[in-house]
Amino acid sequence: MTRPFGSNGPQLAPIGQGSWNIELSERKAAVAALRRGLDLGLSHVDTAEMYGDGRAEEIVGEAIAGRRNEVFLVSKVLPHNASRAGTRAACERSLQRLGTDRLDCYLLHWRGSHPLAETFAAFEALLAEGKILSWGVSNFDVDDLDEALKVAGAGRIACNQVLYHLRERAIEHAVIPWCEQNGVAVTAYSPFGQGDFPEAASAQGRVLAEIAAGHGASPRQVALAFLTRGSAGFAIPKAAKASHVEDNAGALSLRLGEAEIARLDAAFPRGRPRGLPML
Repeated sequence: MTRPFGSNGPQLAPIGQGSWNIELSERKAAVAALRRGLDLGLSHVDTAEMYGDGRAEEIVGEAIAGRRNEVFLVSKVLPHNASRAGTRAACERSLQRLGTDRLDCYLLHWRGSHPLAETFAAFEALLAEGKILSWGVSNFDVDDLDEALKVAGAGRIACNQVLYHLRERAIEHAVIPWCEQNGVAVTAYSPFGQGDFPEAASAQGRVLAEIAAGHGASPRQVALAFLTRGSAGFAIPKAAKASHVEDNAGALSLRLGEAEIARLDAAFPRGRPRGLPML
């Protein structure tokens, strides 16, 4: 199963591979896990200059060496680097650490003090030179997206990468509808939360386990299937072990029924609309 990444992007599997904190894992195992993900069709590989002060990019670069054409490679520029000249310099550093001549998508990690017009002008220049093939944003709420669209114009913003997991569904109120309406992919980072995935013995955990059992799947596969149920949805769980990558990839073939989606919706309520959280 694949879907378009934004209005003008390639077809990608909805499950990809993240790399936040991957540098804290044993390097050989992390590299092997990323390569196993490519074997299984998890071609969307996400990283950032911030992650481990560039060490995550180096690990990703090692993993994709010799397989670059199999990968949809994404990295991010830090807000304090996102001036017109600073964005270009940051991109060059990321390309060097990744051992590649191009990024498939380059994101502004979150909003900072530099005007969006400067950052987007740098993105467009890098695009014209072939150093990036598309660009997008991260951690943008609807007001930010409205401003970004006004600055960039329609069809330029490929994606918005945001925090999204079963216990953090704030983006469903307005961000996801906005992105679907404007042809912007929604990429969920930390799709299992941050060390707070529902315990099996909890009421929420039992719901996940019962739905998973009905499909011969794992609770985490159910979570990924739920989070990517929308037409614009992608998720990039980090996995530093091959067994975890294999479990994530199993979500690609899982289809939840309407009753199961309704049950998960009740077990993990969206709550009231509020400002977009950011990690």
